Amino acid sequence: MGITVQSLTYYPVKGCAGTAVESARLGATGLEHDRTFMVVDAVDGTFRSQRRTPAMAAVRPVLLDGGRTLRLSAHGIGSVVVAVDPEGEPRPVSLFDQPVGHCPDQGEDAAEWFSEVLGAKSRLVRVPSGFDRDGWGETPGKVAFADAHAVLVVSQASLDGLNARIGAAGGDPVPMDRFRANIVLDGCAEPHDEDVMRRLEAGGVQLAHSVRAMRCSVPLVDQRTGLRAGPEPVRTLSTYRREPAYDNKVSFGAKAAVVREGTLAVGDPVRVERYGNGAPDPRRPASS
Repeated sequence: MGITVQSLTYYPVKGCAGTAVESARLGATGLEHDRTFMVVDAVDGTFRSQRRTPAMAAVRPVLLDGGRTLRLSAHGIGSVVVAVDPEGEPRPVSLFDQPVGHCPDQGEDAAEWFSEVLGAKSRLVRVPSGFDRDGWGETPGKVAFADAHAVLVVSQASLDGLNARIGAAGGDPVPMDRFRANIVLDGCAEPHDEDVMRRLEAGGVQLAHSVRAMRCSVPLVDQRTGLRAGPEPVRTLSTYRREPAYDNKVSFGAKAAVVREGTLAVGDPVRVERYGNGAPDPRRPASS
């Protein structure tokens, strides 16, 4: 049957819940609207993340009116609707201790709402017009407020393989949302085939491999409740997915750059143009 696109998800606000879609336009920085907003510390502009603030997972942002309005909601807290302001007051912000410029603040209503939900004074900012931020890796590409890459690709086979190992050790399976993927692939022959896909096409889009996705503490967070629910899946991943080249962190999924923009839809067939070893099948050696 071959490989197909199983699901597509974008995350309007970095660190908050995602929105599943049947189709999406992919630009240079990934799925349209992905990580175009970010919550920052109200004093120093440092970005907030589930790494330190797991409650962000339970915040449900929804873009309305073609992206002109943002509705924010969380269980037990009233929702707020914010008019998106591309020209808001510029606020200096940083990601991983690196300044990324002055970004339009989205006003007092959003700031007060996030401050209440997260229990810390916060502001909401938007990617500014003309924002230009480089990724890194084999194919760096461009990135908005995502950590460092445009697209995160994970296969269902990888999750199934992980959950089989967790189950064998007596644990409960984890859902795909723990890994906050943009594109989930179905039909891969083996777990972690996405690691060795160097260039793939689907719909009108072409993606190129950047780097394997190194995982931090975020997969320990229940994405429905915003509460840490470890030790899985990180405990099991640490038994077979350590990456010595990256300070012995564990990996799951692959980061990719968008090298040809276009539209992608659930169900689209995926054609892998090139694997890491040059072979049509990553489990066979390249022909001499």
